[in-house]
Amino acid sequence: MSTVYELVEVSKIYRLGSVETIALMDINLKIYRGEYLAIVGPSGSGKSTLLNILGLLDKPSRGKVFLEGKDVSGLSDSEASNIRSRHIGFVFQMFNLVPWLSALENVELASSIARVSRKEAKKRARELLELVGLSHRMHHRPSQLSGGEQQRVAIARALVNNPSVLLADEPTGTLDSVTGAQIVRLLRDLTKQGVTVVAVTHNPDVASVADRTVKLRDGRVVSIE
Repeated sequence: MSTVYELVEVSKIYRLGSVETIALMDINLKIYRGEYLAIVGPSGSGKSTLLNILGLLDKPSRGKVFLEGKDVSGLSDSEASNIRSRHIGFVFQMFNLVPWLSALENVELASSIARVSRKEAKKRARELLELVGLSHRMHHRPSQLSGGEQQRVAIARALVNNPSVLLADEPTGTLDSVTGAQIVRLLRDLTKQGVTVVAVTHNPDVASVADRTVKLRDGRVVSIE
């Protein structure tokens, strides 16, 4: 399998005056194309910091991060934003849908932001909602959708730009176990299309179906299984 991410001796240290807080320390990790990788660990272990670095929302204090073979460790904000828009999709625990827009319009809005024509945006939004099994709920607003359906809309929105990577932060955190399992199966299915899925989770069911699980503790990798 080809490598999508490679992290080399990555550390993240926050400084407030003379106080240092180590969020990550000496992380070495490769993530492969089409892999479903789970990141687990107790609160404060560095999971969210690692996901932010993978998403180019934060920069390492030390070390190198390579995405598709390119060193992305020290990009400017505009450079990082440009790469995110072309390579990375995000799914969050809270669905963050626009409440007064339909499912179709929520996904279409993301396409519009990507500067494609309105006609193409609508076509792409319809295709993605069909992909996530919501062809019959396209015109419903978030308040008319179940939690699982809202998360499916959020996943469709994250796929607008055909990202090579989908980063998911507690994607089943607000869902019941049955609905959560449906979302996990959907994420798993996306890897069959070559999308690399990285999920931060406290849910053992989410981690159990991953190709590999990275366990963090106190900012360090303690195991990769």
